[in-house]
Amino acid sequence: MRCLCALVLVLAAASASPGSAAGDLERGRELTTQLLSGELSKVWPALAPPLQTALGGPDGFAAFRQRLDRQLGDELRVTEESSTRDGDLTVYTRMSEFERSSTTVRTVWTLDASGTAHGLSIRPAPARAAGPAPSRHLDRATRTPLRLPFEGEWTVVWGGRTVEENYHAGTLDQRFALDLLVTVDGATHAGEPGSNANHYCWDRPVLAPGAGLVVAAEDGIRDNTPGETNRRKPPGNHVVLDHLNGEYSFLAHLQRGSVRVRAGEDVKAGAPLGLCGNSGNSSEPHLHYHLQDTPEFGAGEGLPAFFRNYLADGTPVESGEPVRGQQVRPAPGS
Repeated sequence: MRCLCALVLVLAAASASPGSAAGDLERGRELTTQLLSGELSKVWPALAPPLQTALGGPDGFAAFRQRLDRQLGDELRVTEESSTRDGDLTVYTRMSEFERSSTTVRTVWTLDASGTAHGLSIRPAPARAAGPAPSRHLDRATRTPLRLPFEGEWTVVWGGRTVEENYHAGTLDQRFALDLLVTVDGATHAGEPGSNANHYCWDRPVLAPGAGLVVAAEDGIRDNTPGETNRRKPPGNHVVLDHLNGEYSFLAHLQRGSVRVRAGEDVKAGAPLGLCGNSGNSSEPHLHYHLQDTPEFGAGEGLPAFFRNYLADGTPVESGEPVRGQQVRPAPGS
């Protein structure tokens, strides 16, 4: 997951009479302008209490704004704006070009009818592909009996077969990849977002999704400070499993010093591999997973990864592909 300095928190707002579309657009524009110009005393009262808490209070909010300035610089131009309704909430989206960013940045506010902000996300906009990468494997059945590579409930940040729900879908090798992290009341962290340890998925055990042979294991790459990335070592600390049937699992961005397996070892499904970290091309703690047909990162074709016996938003799934926005966890007894 490649993000600059992002916080995502979306909570249900109390029902209220909707405002006008023009008013919704103007409110989102006002908050963004105030945030980017440093008028935090005007923005802070407009944030819902859970969002204020997730930002780490006024001091955490000020630090958040300082990181934006260091990473992005001045906003040069707005290339696109929109305002859409999602139940009782309004989602304001703004695409901008910034002085220090080589990619377009997407700012998203989630607002209730009174103009109070319940969510904020600032991150690079996914590259707009004409469509998903071509694949010979769209109808392929997964051979390996896969389980989710963790215990407890995780959130699917990127997942699915379209580029809108999964930016990985535009690449051949990661055509069906997933990015996952842990949220609590919609927030990815508690306290200061610049500390890896404050992110809920940090230090969570990452497990083997299926039985196999370890063909690669990297453990020596330092974890990034949230907001930074290491593009020289994209997978960071990682494990690659050969399931001995033409399928290879890739689990990336693990915590330095946590990887418990080495190349040549046999592992069973559910065996501990390491801990969730923030190494490689990752700007906040999360787990990347994908299945492909070769053991070499970046060289091969992605394969559909159907997991067995899990819950998606509380609903039992016998076999399925998690998609963006779902809360997923292994089914009891699986």
